[in-house]
Amino acid sequence: MKRVFFIDFDGTITKKDTCEAMVETFAAAGWEEINLQWERREISTEECANRTFALFRANLEDLNELLDTIEIDAYFKEFIEYCLTRGYPHYILSDGYDYIIDYILKKYDLQLDYYANRLVYKDGFSIVCPHHNPACGTCGTCKTTLLAKLKPTDCRAVYIGDGTSDLCPATMSDLVFAKGRLLEYCREKGIQAQPFTDFRDILIWLKQTEA
Repeated sequence: MKRVFFIDFDGTITKKDTCEAMVETFAAAGWEEINLQWERREISTEECANRTFALFRANLEDLNELLDTIEIDAYFKEFIEYCLTRGYPHYILSDGYDYIIDYILKKYDLQLDYYANRLVYKDGFSIVCPHHNPACGTCGTCKTTLLAKLKPTDCRAVYIGDGTSDLCPATMSDLVFAKGRLLEYCREKGIQAQPFTDFRDILIWLKQTEA
């Protein structure tokens, strides 16, 4: 059976979570408690982001300078090239921000389909969540809904991620590659998951399973 890949962005494709990098670089005191409330699922991504942005002392030029320091996984481009040669559909599903994804993909000469929250800058940062699921109300981008919508009936869904926003879609996938918080969650819940360090591990698995 064919495969379709759903890939988290921050901390999965990028070596450093760009949302974390923004907060650590630009936010004044108080962001830690807001983030803890989000991790406990007490507030939504949208509320968390907009409350945190109110603590920022930065503009778009500052953000661009920060994004210039962000690197992607050394094997990610090779992974995408392999998917293209095999005809495997692949999508980025992110609870992060479109501006950041656009900026970094362009920097690495990549053109990929993605779904994310929309970052707005007008006398300060804010976000809009076009892929929000009102029935849940937690994540800005409902990856579970998107996975169900985008997955062809004749494909196995392979999910690749590392964080809190990846927990729900992992339960709906046929195979999970996980690290960080997602790997801990899968082990706690008995969800079968392949640990990975970088996309080289996934490439090795792909080549072995196709041999």
